[in-house]
Amino acid sequence: MKVLPPPPASGYKYIMGSNPINLAIRFLLELIALASIGLWGWELSNGIMKYILAIGLPVIAGTVWGTFAVPNDPSRSGKAPVAVHGAIRLVIELSFFYFATWALYDLGYTKLSWIVGVVVIIHYLISYDRIYWLLKQ
Repeated sequence: MKVLPPPPASGYKYIMGSNPINLAIRFLLELIALASIGLWGWELSNGIMKYILAIGLPVIAGTVWGTFAVPNDPSRSGKAPVAVHGAIRLVIELSFFYFATWALYDLGYTKLSWIVGVVVIIHYLISYDRIYWLLKQ
């Protein structure tokens, strides 16, 4: 039996976390989350604030999502505008999806919020190797 050495940390490609189907699901979850946050902002107030919150909240969430990253993350471009520890990135991701799920629930879309929440949980369970990688960074 041949034992392979572990891959180098900088070039490590996780298997489940970078599976094309799993990445597509993650991308769809990100879009749903941004739309949910925007819809929540729209419903939150009246007048011009509807537009400001409907556009501004997803822009803020997307900016945080895209700015704080772990260097050499194989599920991203590998670039990290603001480098953070893997555990912090995981907290950012889970907070992003939690807020989006809660926003749907708060708007009265209870079944949809449960569906999104369960799909997020399944996605992260399937991406166990990415979570392990993040926590080791």
